Amino acid sequence: MTLAPLVDARSLQVRHSDPSWIVVDCRFNLREPSAGRAAYAEGHIPGARYADLDRDLSRPPSAAEGRHPLPEPSAFAATLGAWGIGEHDTVVAYDEGSGAIAARLWWLLGWLGHRRRAVLDGGFAAWQAEGFRVETDTPSWRPRHYVERPVRDASVVAAAELVSRQAAGDLLVDARAAPRYRGEQEAIDPVAGHVPGARNWPFSNSIDAAGRFRPAAQLRADLGALLGDRQPDQLIAMCGSGVTACHLLLAMAAAGLHDGKLFAGSWSEWIRDPSRPIKTGADP
Repeated sequence: MTLAPLVDARSLQVRHSDPSWIVVDCRFNLREPSAGRAAYAEGHIPGARYADLDRDLSRPPSAAEGRHPLPEPSAFAATLGAWGIGEHDTVVAYDEGSGAIAARLWWLLGWLGHRRRAVLDGGFAAWQAEGFRVETDTPSWRPRHYVERPVRDASVVAAAELVSRQAAGDLLVDARAAPRYRGEQEAIDPVAGHVPGARNWPFSNSIDAAGRFRPAAQLRADLGALLGDRQPDQLIAMCGSGVTACHLLLAMAAAGLHDGKLFAGSWSEWIRDPSRPIKTGADP
């Protein structure tokens, strides 16, 4: 049985005592990597495990890779098992609010074939706004053996494939903020700009001022216009390092537009090879 990609705080609170519903705190700050775990220690949803973007949802990059390469499937499965997660459990990921980091865990679970996965819409801020209980103690649980399934390699696009995929009609969409996409500013990666031909859809387009996802019908209309006459599986999402690109794929799923692809290395991998072309300004 599958699960809607988003769950609201009240629905999660109703199911919170169900041991098959497991919550994972994904709060993380790219500029201050220790801040997420510190926030978790200050207060988290009861029973939540903590997922570190660098250690748990990525692996150390090689010289040719982006900042957050996908973890090895066996290592990620072992991480899930260490968190006491079984292949039939419902996993709900959350971050501070927008889902920008939680979406990475949501996507990784699907990549590994885990069907019951969702993101808490509005994140920890939404949980707090409802006045629900938080805790500071680290919970205890029994580790399990997570049965690893074959990964969905077809859902990942490599840098070497991009030009041919674009020539065949696929749409590359960059989820970074517009100034970074246009090359006007770049505070994270050493080179500014974007992959030629990529369209820009900042991940913030998918959420409202409170950090909650916009209604599915609105997302479907806007993302459908972005796709044009293409099918959803012709969209390739990218960002700086393959994290907020997952947020775009989550928004698509929330809109009923499934099977988009991920350029996991994203911009930080594209620029590792100086022979690859770079564009600044806006693509039409």
